[in-house]
Amino acid sequence: MTTAGKSFPLTRLSLLAAARSQDASERARALDILFASYWKPVYKYIRLKFSQSPQDAQDLTQGFFAELLERELLSRFNPARSRLRTYLRLCADSFALNEMKAASRQKRGGEFAHIALDFSAAEDELCAQAIDPASLASPESLEDLFEKEWIRSLFSSSVEELRGLCEARGKQKAFQLFEAYDLCGEEDMSYAQLAASFSLSLTEVNNQLAWARREFRRITLGRLHVLCGSEEEFSREAKALFGVSTE
Repeated sequence: MTTAGKSFPLTRLSLLAAARSQDASERARALDILFASYWKPVYKYIRLKFSQSPQDAQDLTQGFFAELLERELLSRFNPARSRLRTYLRLCADSFALNEMKAASRQKRGGEFAHIALDFSAAEDELCAQAIDPASLASPESLEDLFEKEWIRSLFSSSVEELRGLCEARGKQKAFQLFEAYDLCGEEDMSYAQLAASFSLSLTEVNNQLAWARREFRRITLGRLHVLCGSEEEFSREAKALFGVSTE
């Protein structure tokens, strides 16, 4: 599996083409990326929308991605009609409903049999979020949940890739500053406090944070580009997330 902390092995916007490739290794890499990027949003969405137990939601999640492969659902995606994640959410909806009506949920692996998913971590995140079921009563709120979980997954994988990059380049302090200020920092945290805590000058704090932020944005945009179904979708998503234009 392509782990969250590693760079994507595909060229920009090649995910859909690679997922449809006749080359088994190329297809497997693309599907691993897709699976790693979407399994948590799909799991949490199914778990909450259909009030499934953790075990049943796990089975449905694994079954959905197996069906995505077996029925070649990605070949039916039309980027001119919707975003890729909207299409996948609707496919997950349809799959879960059909499986529950048929009462025939099975653990199916397909080409994903080798991927170990940390469902317990997803459950911990749900508990930490303390989501009120009443707040998810409307379809719009569930769609919003899926959107937020997808962004959370994207950012989390980008943070892990940034961590690995900093370790590889001997820039651990830059990541520590980024983590302390941008990820975990309190609202009143100042650069002066960071400088004192890390025994750095204000200039060093500013420079290292600026570098880490640039790399985080570069990594995230790279991942986003791969996961979008078209250049137009990527441009919209990049502007929504970072306020930047790719045109």
